[in-house]
Parts: sequence; structure tokens; C-alpha cells
Amino acid sequence: MGARPAVGRRAVEALLQTELPCARGQRLVLVDASYEDRGQDAEFTVRVDGQNRRVRLTDQDSLLGITAAWAQHRATADPDGDSVLVVTGQVPADQIGWDLRAHAVRHHPLAVDRAEIVKQLFGASDLDTRMAAERWLLDALLEAEPLDGWPRAGAVLTRDHAVRALLAARLGLGDTTSDSLDLDADTLFAWSRTPGGPARFAALGRAEREGIGTWLAQAVGPAAPILLALAAEDRGADTLPLAVLASAVLSSPSAEAAGFALGTLFGSALSSFEALRPFADAATGVLTRWIAQAEGSGPQRAEARDRVLDVLERADRLAAEARLDPMISADRLLPSGYRARLRHLVTLLDGPVGPVEAALRDLAAHQLAALHADSTETARTAVRLVRWLRAPEPQVVSVAQGVRDHLSSSGWADLAVGILVEGDTSLDPVVSDAYQRLIGAVRERRSRLDETFAQRLALWTETASQQAPHGALLIEDVLAEAAAPLARDGGRPLILVLDGMSADVAVQLAGALDRRAWTEVVPRPRPAETVARQAAVSMLPSITTVSRTSLLCGQAADGGQDKERAGFAAFWKKRHRQAHLFHKGGYEGPPGHRLSPELLQALASEDVVGVVINTIDDALADGREAARGRWTPDDIGKLRDLLNAARDYGRSVVLASDHGHVLDRTPRGGRLDRAEGVRGARWRIGTPGDGEIEVAGPRVRAAGGRIVLPWRDDLRYTARQAGYHGGAALAEVTVPVITLVPSTDLIPSGWTLLPAESTAPGWWRDGNEALPVALPAADEPTAPAAEAPPRERAERDVPAAGGAETLGGRAVRSAPYRAQREFVRLAPSDKAVAAVLDALLTAGGKLSPGAVAAAAQTATGKSQRNPERFATVLERLLNIDGYPVLQLVESGRTVQLDRALLEQQFLEGVPEHPAEAEDPA
Repeated sequence: MGARPAVGRRAVEALLQTELPCARGQRLVLVDASYEDRGQDAEFTVRVDGQNRRVRLTDQDSLLGITAAWAQHRATADPDGDSVLVVTGQVPADQIGWDLRAHAVRHHPLAVDRAEIVKQLFGASDLDTRMAAERWLLDALLEAEPLDGWPRAGAVLTRDHAVRALLAARLGLGDTTSDSLDLDADTLFAWSRTPGGPARFAALGRAEREGIGTWLAQAVGPAAPILLALAAEDRGADTLPLAVLASAVLSSPSAEAAGFALGTLFGSALSSFEALRPFADAATGVLTRWIAQAEGSGPQRAEARDRVLDVLERADRLAAEARLDPMISADRLLPSGYRARLRHLVTLLDGPVGPVEAALRDLAAHQLAALHADSTETARTAVRLVRWLRAPEPQVVSVAQGVRDHLSSSGWADLAVGILVEGDTSLDPVVSDAYQRLIGAVRERRSRLDETFAQRLALWTETASQQAPHGALLIEDVLAEAAAPLARDGGRPLILVLDGMSADVAVQLAGALDRRAWTEVVPRPRPAETVARQAAVSMLPSITTVSRTSLLCGQAADGGQDKERAGFAAFWKKRHRQAHLFHKGGYEGPPGHRLSPELLQALASEDVVGVVINTIDDALADGREAARGRWTPDDIGKLRDLLNAARDYGRSVVLASDHGHVLDRTPRGGRLDRAEGVRGARWRIGTPGDGEIEVAGPRVRAAGGRIVLPWRDDLRYTARQAGYHGGAALAEVTVPVITLVPSTDLIPSGWTLLPAESTAPGWWRDGNEALPVALPAADEPTAPAAEAPPRERAERDVPAAGGAETLGGRAVRSAPYRAQREFVRLAPSDKAVAAVLDALLTAGGKLSPGAVAAAAQTATGKSQRNPERFATVLERLLNIDGYPVLQLVESGRTVQLDRALLEQQFLEGVPEHPAEAEDPA
């Protein structure tokens, strides 16, 4: 006869709870099984019919032992007779005499039916037939029952329900009260990183571990066995790092050579190398999803990022310990792979553009590129500077051209240098040294530009005046040229003067504005000129008391705030408008107010309003600029509130400066020149030396009209600050002028919108970014000479025959397009539509609504004053049967063209040459 099955305490308790209610005072229970703790007596209490019954359990292997135990129990039992003796053991039932059996419940040893007990514990009337053969599962369910019992399972307790409940109780995987646990690789890998989960698994018996492992392998996939094997060895926290490392090794050319080291890392948890691939693939999928969460938005973003990097950095450490890092340096997931790609990129910064751009694409393709967004953007900025350095060196032919080019190009180089100066977040000395060398090369070129510009400035200043500016926009003409056009026909501009705003700051602020709220506009360019922002020339020296006063008075002047207020009012009074100028302290609201009531009252009126903001200029003295060279509208005191108020009151905005500044980029604060005649940080009187020029003439508003100015950005005459102004460098003399309208209906006559794509220089844009769109010159017609009937005009606008036609031209000549056009009211001309399609195709399929409208305007000379409405008409015209050939995406900020759908809907069967088309007759 074989050994009896072993039972645990919980099985005994369940048996007593079932049998004792039916017993007629019997206090002896014979169990046909052995106790799991052989030879050990136990005492406990069991709840039966709402009352506690004391239980003494003894395991006996002889009839004599059973008899003695019963006799002792009777002798020592309590008078009330509620205690119960449970006897387990190996004694066969036929050897137990009736003298004992007469006192026993049911008068014979009771069999323990685990399946029946489990069914009762779950409140089920039936049981999954597979469970009867799974002793490990039944025993585990009996042992692991929660204090408040198992959740009700319904009529039939299924195997999956039982195992899920067991996983929740034993391992903390889910909730025992719910059957909604979605077990997948994400859940299992996340559990492996919990503080107690793997340890609880390791503490289970072997049979239960194997049973759970088999079930999880079926439910989750082949990644489960290795994960659980590592958990059983108390290495659960390393499951994901090891899986990532395995993925990197298996993807490397040296996978075979790395096999031994990998086997050592996994140890006995690895049954075969064939099992590594599904384990590694599952982990890679999990990490990819975690990375996507870390790249998203919301309060959990930082936590998700830390979780990802914790796993990956641990994988890197394990690789280093096993000396695997040289074999996986190109991995797309590990931080070491990202750092290796970044290091490779910076080694190419001294060379040609092609290889470094390829290295940037490789870096951006790494899965951690977005998580290391600051580092990736810094690397992209370095590549931009390489493009600028490898392009032909700019030539400064005049002061006017110099300041315009500085705002449109070399000022962006200053911005890029400011980003690189901050350094890389990796703190890698190889990367830092490469960036330092690049900064040095850029500053050398910028220094040559400043020197050439200073030479032109010295000659120009001798005769330049408001009456003869020699093609330059003077700072005292900014109100007349930029603000007065916005005030025509009752317009109410808000003039915001950001004291000390240089070109690099201006382009950052303008780029951060919401293009759905603001449209940037500029005067229509002259013949042979491209559309660009306005840039003025400051007074000399380029300091506040000279330049800002001249700006606000509309004429050459110097003085303080009183002079500025009086001059501002006088300027607008000549134009029959009332005006108010607010300085620091006048526009900031009292407690509880964002802006002062006086300013809000002025904004609500029909008067012109000006506000002077000193945040940037103040930052030069307090050291803020030295730590960080980047600016957003939220960094400028009340700028966001002022812009919002202007939009609410329907006001256009002129965002201007009075002068720029140079930053202190040197560790020791630049060269302190103790020269004679020092009057300011960057100007003096006397004889010019190295790095200086002498300027004189009507543009000089100090020291009798003759002063010495440094053009070198590292030269100063006073104590060290974060930055300086007053000198002759491009960054100081250039005055950015940004003009914004809240509605295209407010674009002044003779002005045009400035597409976002036309603001950054070509070298700043990556290869997949859109190119700027040219606008017609000022002398081109703004409308057709004569208005023809719609059908005749459409036929006239079809591109002329001869030569291969553009895709846009072929599309508007197609039969589906001609048919669709009949149903669209006020459809734009074919020439405009073809130009838009070609511009979108050239730009890779995406442009801003402003650039789309500009492309149409370039082709037809007809202004599209509402770009969003124009794009909506194009949607109706091109999206036949609802297919999205063209659509507004990104909340209306982008027009997107689907080239494949365009070709499918309009170009099939349309010849490339118009002459090949069949004669309509």
C-alpha cells in the first residue's frame, strides 16, 4: 500500500468546517491522509457555525499511538466538550477498531477531497475538470486563501480564474477581488521590479513554482520561464536589464563570441540560447512602450523616464561587468549606444557637412533620442553650426545689409552658440571639448563679420541721417515704418519695447509664439529682395538713453523716461492719435492683478499704447544671461500677459528693441581694457586701439559726436557683467522688429504675411524641413488685370504647354480635378492650386497655412489674407469622396499633403507633357 497523501492545515480546517456541523457530539476526527509536517502536533482554532472550536492535531503511524492520543485528549479535554482531536497518519482504516471508530465523526477515516474543498471555498457548484489533476494548484489554493476568503467564482470555477486569484494572493500580481487582471509581458516585467514580488515567488514550493511557470508561459508567452527562473533566484530586479542586454548581444555581429559571457550572466536561469530570443524580444517591446510613455505628457512622464533609464543604465553596468560593452556599442536602446553615437558625431564636427549630418540622423534614430532631448537638440544645433561654417563666408557690403543678414542668419549662429555654451547634459569631456572647439571656430567667423561690419559702420555713420539713411532702417524710423502702418484706418497697435533684446533673443521669442493666435507680417519686399523681418540700426553708442529715446520719440534724441513719454505722445499726435507709454512699474498690476488697471483701460480705448520691458537689460547686470542663453515669452516679465491682452482687445503688436547686447562667454570675463576716456561698458573717447573703431557723425549722440567703440565681443571697459551693450558689434547695433497681427484682416496695405518657414535661415533647417517660400516683389501686380468668367479664367490659368509639367500642373489639368472644381464655390485659380501642390511636394508634404498662402500669392500675385480659410477651400477642392489628399493637422498649424493619394486621385493617366493630352475637340 502506497503512502497516504499529505494535507496541510487549511485542508484540515476546511474539512472540519464541512463535517463538524453534522457531527452528533463527536470530538474525534480521523483523516485518511498524512499531515504535511510529519511528526509535529498542532493546535489551532477553527470557526464552525459562528463559534470557535479548539483543535488539536496529531499525526500517528500506529494504532497504539492513535489510542493513546484519544485517551489523553479525553482526559485533558475541557468540560464543555467543544475541543476536537484530529488524527492523521499512515494507519489503514481496516486496522482501526470499532472502539475508536465509534467516537469518530462518520465512524471512519475521512478522505480529503481537495477539489471539493476548493469548490466550496470559491462558492462554485462545479469545477474545471483540468483542476482535479493539478494537485499543486489545489494545495496552493487551500494554503493561500485570504483572510476574507476567495472571491465568489460563479457557477463554475475555471482554471484561469483560480490561477489568477492565486497569482494575486501569492505574488501580488493583481487583485484577488477582481478577475480583470490583464496579464501580459508589460505586467510581468513590471512585477519583476516590485520590491517583494520576485522574493514571494522564490519562497514558494517547487511544484507551485513550476505550475505557475507553466501557466504563465501559456498566458504571457515564452518570455515567462526565464523571467520566473531569475525571480526564483532572487534576481527579479535584473530581468529587464538582462533581457535588454541579451537583445543587444543577439543583434550584434559578435553575438557568438559574447555567448559565454551572456551565459555566465544568466546562470542556471538560462536553459538554452534558443529561449533568449523571445525573452529579449518581449523585453524590447516592453521598453519601447515604456519609452513612449516617457516621451508623452502628463504628471507620470518624469516617473516613466526614470523607470526606463534605471533599467537601461543597469543593463549598461551589467555589460561593463561582463566586458560586453565593446560588442554592443552600436545598440539602438542602451544609453551606451546613444553616448557612442553622440561621441561619433562630435568627432566629425571639424569635417565636411555630409558625414556629420549622417551621424545626426543616426543619433536621432536611437530610441533614447527623445528621452535625452536636450542632448539631442544640442547635437542638432552643433550640426547647424557646421553647416553655417562650411557655407561661403558672408560678406558685409553695407550697414543695411549687415543688420538684415544678422537678424536672418548670423544672429541665429549667436543663438546656436548660446545653446552650445550651456554644455551637454552627459558631461562627457569628449563631447564638451568638441563643442568648445566648434564654439571657437564660430566665434572666429563671427569676429571677422563684426570687424567688417564695424568698418562699414564707421564710414556710414559719417553721413547717415534720418534724411539719408543709405538704405538702412534707422531706429528712430521704426515707429513710422512698423507701427504707423498698423495704426491706419483706426488700427490700435501695442508697441512692446524689450530693452536689450538682441537678434538671438528675438528669434527665440517669435518662434515660441502660438501661430494660431498670431500671424507675423512684414512689408512687401522690394524687387530682387526676399521676404524677411525688419532690422533697424541703433543709435551710437548703442545704449538705452540714446537708442530707446530715439525709438520712442521717432527722431534722434537722448534722455530719460520723461523725454520718452513726451516724445511718444508727440509722435502720435502728429498722426492725430492719442498715445500712452508705460514704463516699469506702470504696467505691473497691484496685488491680485496681472496688469495694472490703467494699462487695461488704455488697451480698451482707441489710443495707441506702448510698454517698455526691462527684463533682458536687467538680466545683463544680475548675471542671469551668464547661466542660460535661452529665452521664452514666459521669461520676460508680463510679456505673455501683455500679448494675451493685446489679442483680447484686437490689437496688433510691434515687438522691438532699442539695442542688442553681447554676452560674456569667456571664463575670466573677457579682456578688461583700462583705456582712457571710459564712458560705459562698451564705449569711450580717445584713440581707437586693437578691436576698436572711431565713429563720428549725425548718428553719434554722445561726447560731441565722436566716440570709440569696440567691435570685439570680448572687450569691456568696466566691471564684469553677464553681458554688455554700447559697442559696434552686429549683436549690439542690430535692432530686431517683429510685427504681429491677431487676425489676417489687420494686415496693412502693402504688407504680407511672413510664413514660419521663411524665418529661419537655410542652414538652420534639417534636410527634411520645409524651404522658405518666396513672395512676389512690391512692383508685381496684386490682382489680375481683368476679371474673366470663372471657366475662362480657369482655362487661362492652366500652365502653358511645352516641357515636362510639374505634378501640381498635371493635377489641375486632370479630369477629376476639373469635375470637382465645378462644385467648389470661390475656388482659387488653377495656377494658385498648382503652385501650392508643388510647394508642398518640395517641402516634403508639410507647410504652415501661411507658407501655403504665400506660394499661391507668389504664383498669382493675389494676396490670400486668411491662410486658414484658403487651406480649408483647398481641402474641399482636393479631397474627393472624403479621401484626405490635403488636410489641416496639428490643430490647424500645418497643411499636410498625401502624395500617394494625390497621384492616385488626380495623376493616373495624365501625361507629363501637356502636348501629349488628347484634343478636347
